[in-house]
Amino acid sequence: MADAKVIPFGEEPRARRKARRAGRGTALAPVPEARTDPEPAAPPPPSTGRTLDERIAGGLNFLRRRITGDYEVDDFGYDKELTDQVLMSLLRPFYEKYFRVEVKGLENIPSEGGALVVANHSGTLPLDGLMLQVAVHDNHPAKRHLRLLAADLVFVLPVINELARKAGHTLACAEDAQRLLERGEIVGVMPEGFKGIGKPFADRYKLQRFGRGGFVSTALKAGVPIVPCSIVGAEEIYPMIGNAKTLARVLGLPYFPVTPTFPWLGPLGAVPLPTKWTIQFGEPISTDGFPPEAADDPMLMFNLTDQVRETIQHTLYKLLVQRRSVFF
Repeated sequence: MADAKVIPFGEEPRARRKARRAGRGTALAPVPEARTDPEPAAPPPPSTGRTLDERIAGGLNFLRRRITGDYEVDDFGYDKELTDQVLMSLLRPFYEKYFRVEVKGLENIPSEGGALVVANHSGTLPLDGLMLQVAVHDNHPAKRHLRLLAADLVFVLPVINELARKAGHTLACAEDAQRLLERGEIVGVMPEGFKGIGKPFADRYKLQRFGRGGFVSTALKAGVPIVPCSIVGAEEIYPMIGNAKTLARVLGLPYFPVTPTFPWLGPLGAVPLPTKWTIQFGEPISTDGFPPEAADDPMLMFNLTDQVRETIQHTLYKLLVQRRSVFF
């Protein structure tokens, strides 16, 4: 018998190797044919807002209405469209980025009907009222608008007068406040007035006198709840270490503030310090249970005024204890 030919490893004929590999391949499961049905298209991503064209069109329509006068203001001069689209947009960066306002207790402002928000007042310049207005405008679940009562001085200053009216502010008098409340508006008042906003830095977070309780009488006549509100952070934006009273009298101002930066640094000294703010709305005080003649009872006015004041003061102390830093 002829000796079998031994083929060294690696020298197996190419044809035989192909045949052997083909034979092994037949034992494998057949590869399924590719699907010919088209895959369903992925759903489009959710819209994140208006497109650029829509925003441009909206802006042009807004300008057209302003030029042609095709917009509405109420009998107090409040321009809702201008406030929503322009004034709030100008104030919002200060509210969100500069003062980083934290809001608590917004559920205490009713979703419908009138209410009187009573807050402390401070800061040398009345920025606290503006930030309070943004807080309600941007965060209330029912998208309520706050109508602030402002001092006479606001309505004699050029430009400021017009802007205040457009933003919904009105004169701090009982008649205007009652009309707004009876129409179901949210009205904001700061009873300390200039005594609060112009007090020295050494008296920060110590509430000044709340007047004669006129705001309580107005709430009773309109039958609306009173919502106490405490604002922490505004006291430190312009630390008032002095008051140039002679200069204030010459200029017709209630005070002329002297701070560590103003007037020493000129216009730069008017830049507020970037403090961290907290605004807390307390539980509403109902006025439903009082008879109509209660608004003329001076003792009741005093007691309710004192209750509101003490509630705000107590909340201020509580917030100050919880605060980690003036700036953080």
